[in-house]
Amino acid sequence: MPDKLRLLCLSTAEPGSSLAIVDGNSLICEEFWETRQTHSKRLVKMIEHMLEKRAGMELDDIDAFVAAKGPGSFTGLRIGISVVKGMAYAMGKPSAGVSSLDGIAFRFVHSSIPVCAMMDAKRNEVYCAVYKFDHGRLVSKSGERVVSPKDAIEMAGGTALFAGSGSKVYKEIIEQEADKPVIAHDFFDSVSAIALIRALYSKENSFNNPENILAPSYIRRSDAQLQYAKKQGY
Repeated sequence: MPDKLRLLCLSTAEPGSSLAIVDGNSLICEEFWETRQTHSKRLVKMIEHMLEKRAGMELDDIDAFVAAKGPGSFTGLRIGISVVKGMAYAMGKPSAGVSSLDGIAFRFVHSSIPVCAMMDAKRNEVYCAVYKFDHGRLVSKSGERVVSPKDAIEMAGGTALFAGSGSKVYKEIIEQEADKPVIAHDFFDSVSAIALIRALYSKENSFNNPENILAPSYIRRSDAQLQYAKKQGY
């Protein structure tokens, strides 16, 4: 990836919105909002304010666009991805999607123990993946799954760092079942736009990599799909 690429990155995978603008390896500005307003009501104003008031840029100054592609809130993901795709299309610029779980785990790239990123998936389940880092470099990542909290703990193996909304919802289970777990502070549970960019930087040919296509990755079917399947008997 070119060192001087200016990126705008957005996550709407959860109730809070994370937005960042970087210039190469330099962070220009970053914001996190969590209000009762829906993503659709605040996103455009949030982006316009950051570009004009904080970064001193126009939309055309951005070279490429990045968004969290899931897992996470079905509605939130659709809104965020649509906004980013729309900007990229209007400007004729490339776009990329990065796993929401990467946006949690890559906050902890200097962890000496495995990182288990867990997002609350409701229905007593979590979206989960386990990462191993070595001096800031990703060594391995498990498959992304939707599992019970106990299954997520088994995926983590021995002592691990647990982070994300799921690690707080199921904190008691983690403390009871895991082997000397380290639970991240609440401040670091949200999907971070900066962490998404760091995850993107960890791959070659980021905007041409099939893994980074900007399309929703839900992992499991929506409630409406599940209810329909139940009615149909499958």
